[in-house]
Amino acid sequence: MTSFKILHKDGKARVGELTTQHGVIDTPNFIPVGTQATVKALGPRELSEIGAQIVLANTYHLMLRPGADLIESFGGLHKFMGWDKPIMTDSGGFQVFSLGVALEHGNSKVVAERGKRKRESNYVSKPRLNKITEEGVVFQSHLDGSKHILTPEKSIKIQRQLGADLIVAFDDHESSKHSKAQMLESIELTERWGLRSLEAYKRSCHDSSQILYGVIHGGTHKDLRIRSARFTDDNFDAIAIGGIYGDKRDLCRIVEWVVDEVSEDKPRHLLGIGEVEDLFNGVERGVDFFDCVAPMRRARFGSLYISPNSFINIRQSKFTADKKPIDPACGCLTCGNFSRAYLRHLYMADEILYHQLATLHNVYFIIHLVSAMRDSIKGNNFKKFKSGFLQD
Repeated sequence: MTSFKILHKDGKARVGELTTQHGVIDTPNFIPVGTQATVKALGPRELSEIGAQIVLANTYHLMLRPGADLIESFGGLHKFMGWDKPIMTDSGGFQVFSLGVALEHGNSKVVAERGKRKRESNYVSKPRLNKITEEGVVFQSHLDGSKHILTPEKSIKIQRQLGADLIVAFDDHESSKHSKAQMLESIELTERWGLRSLEAYKRSCHDSSQILYGVIHGGTHKDLRIRSARFTDDNFDAIAIGGIYGDKRDLCRIVEWVVDEVSEDKPRHLLGIGEVEDLFNGVERGVDFFDCVAPMRRARFGSLYISPNSFINIRQSKFTADKKPIDPACGCLTCGNFSRAYLRHLYMADEILYHQLATLHNVYFIIHLVSAMRDSIKGNNFKKFKSGFLQD
């Protein structure tokens, strides 16, 4: 039985518990992204030891390899990847964007990640790898060029096969370069796909072991966000906020518009968001869950979090003989045992151990920061904690 309850509030910031068949998740919570059924450079034991309570896996990528049928034959994603805590899966909706209009507009992060250390400013327009129809999306695999069809019904079926605790309705992710009229068309398609996802979920879900999120879109248009929020709240038991772009003021406004329109007793997830200031701003406005690849991606490219709200670039020569840990205030295994000099040496030598130690630190940093946010909410001093950490 999956259930959500709010335990304490400090303004709009709130502490809660989401109970799933694989354990209780304390909220607010940061979810490390394990796209390919693995969080890059970290195994299940390391994730558990640093305090991760849930991970997120990618429906589209697991559909391509190794395939949902194979994972189901192992007893589902939990047994396949050796993780006995809760799992969330997305719907594949982000790949509708990243392998489609985002390629045309020259800002796809997913495809660019396959190259080494490309800068976002270097992205150029490319042919899209999918075609959107009313029925669903036809993808050309970015791996081998093979054709795959993903519909709302198939997305739900795959997520059921994977056995995730939290699943997401299939959605059409808008582009920041779309006109308002195009965004409205996208929202209307998301609504139709959402209802089909819901029907497929009801037909296939014979118990209460999974909770289905609907996704709110609308760009930076208040009226579209309110429309999408009301539709999602009317039809789904959990709320996901997608399509976040722009500056931090845009994020704050969008979250405020949405929170004012959705039920208090439903979990709220801000999709693809995980930088420090964004976490604080989301929690302050009533968001319960976040997921993002930022801690892992930063680690891969030498960017390591330090307190209170900054980071160091371990590639810099000034760290060659630095005996200090990454962050003297951090309690992770990396900071307790290794110097900045050693981390820089591993990075410059392109050693695998660097990626494990750096990623462990970054993920630990974010997970424990959000845990500290929970404590500050319980103590009714969240705003003071935020101000002190961000040094406003």
